[in-house]
Amino acid sequence: METIILIVFVVGYLAITLEHNLKIDKLIPALAMMAILWAVIALTHMDVFEVDTALRKLVPTHLEEILLHHLGKTAEILVFLLGAMTIVEIIDYFDGFATIKGFIRVKKKSSLLWLFSVLAFVLSAIIDNLTATIVLITILQKVIRDKETRMWFAGMVIIAANAGGAWSPIGDVTTTMLWIANKVSALQLVEHVLLPSIICMVIPTLIATRFKAFQGFLEVDPSEGEAPKSKYGAIMLYLGLGAIIFVPFFKTITHLPPYVGMMLSLAVVATFAEIYSNAKFSLSDVDGASKAAGHHSPVHHSLSKIELPSILFFLGILLAVAALESLGMLFHFAEGLNGAIPNSDIVVLLLGAGSAVIDNVPLVAASIGMFSEGMDHPLWHFIAYSAGTGGSMLIIGSAAGVVAMGMEKIDFFWYFKNIAWLALIGFLSGGITFILLRDFVLNAA
Repeated sequence: METIILIVFVVGYLAITLEHNLKIDKLIPALAMMAILWAVIALTHMDVFEVDTALRKLVPTHLEEILLHHLGKTAEILVFLLGAMTIVEIIDYFDGFATIKGFIRVKKKSSLLWLFSVLAFVLSAIIDNLTATIVLITILQKVIRDKETRMWFAGMVIIAANAGGAWSPIGDVTTTMLWIANKVSALQLVEHVLLPSIICMVIPTLIATRFKAFQGFLEVDPSEGEAPKSKYGAIMLYLGLGAIIFVPFFKTITHLPPYVGMMLSLAVVATFAEIYSNAKFSLSDVDGASKAAGHHSPVHHSLSKIELPSILFFLGILLAVAALESLGMLFHFAEGLNGAIPNSDIVVLLLGAGSAVIDNVPLVAASIGMFSEGMDHPLWHFIAYSAGTGGSMLIIGSAAGVVAMGMEKIDFFWYFKNIAWLALIGFLSGGITFILLRDFVLNAA
């Protein structure tokens, strides 16, 4: 039966990886794989286990109990993401991200590269790397008219956004998973991963400033003279970002799960959104038609725009990996892997390289089931860094890369030829920095 389980998982995983070739949304094979795996376990009465991390052994349990356990852990992540996505959509409803365009005053291309890289690094740590990439490429499209130049900037934004998401518990789905699973704490994650992430962003950007694409000045700056669509945009931007940043502090103070704090933040942001909406100012639709915001709830509008396909994909893939974990397969695989490659640093770096080929969400979900190290063990911090930044090496290796590929029609091989090696240098530089920081600075302290 374990052979059938593995075949179903591999086939489903391949379908997810090849979604662009098959032209089938990855949520479909993820949901089908999850349902089939648990159905096989139930119909064949396979033994299921819970991993006792303290004793490092498998403890037999009942199917209903372990499924409910994994559903609860998955729901914590999904509810958290729903809250964060809704806050971001409320900010966008008030055109809050247009405020960022006001910071762009430079016309020198190399200076603009640094500005966008820093913005991507900081924004992705707050609103996640996917949303930060969408926001910044949208701004790039209004600032830079030449498509070839814009593609270079977009490639560097991908590297910076993925690096920025790795050191924040709210910056990437994988770091959020580790945080909610109590594998890392917010402060320790920042302490261990911030500097390596900065190095991962700075080194490629420093090299890229010497490229021809980033030499000279912009011919025009189309962002000048554009009026904001809403006078409340800046307020909602700062309120929304502040509300998301508040969540780790709420968890630290109350010791409640992060989704509770995110729901509180959403309630506060939504309250102000309704107040400003009732002020009856006007916004413009995408098609240019004007609407009275007082007659349209910004909260309902934002909830209708969140990416439910992504939420369902996470539900499918996390519960599918949970099926393998419940059978003890990940536990035994980890034991075999540690026996074959005793150096855990090499294992984690390979995990990061693997995230460039396949989705980093299931890889991190699997690692949570594979390793039994305690909270804030350096292994988890290194996994957060590697899984978060390794995806930059291929444009299909991260959500930020995929969305940039769609928005700018970036060719896979163009990115592989021009950007991938920069991402590799950044990834390895940050990885070496992490190891040195862990072994010679933090351990000494």
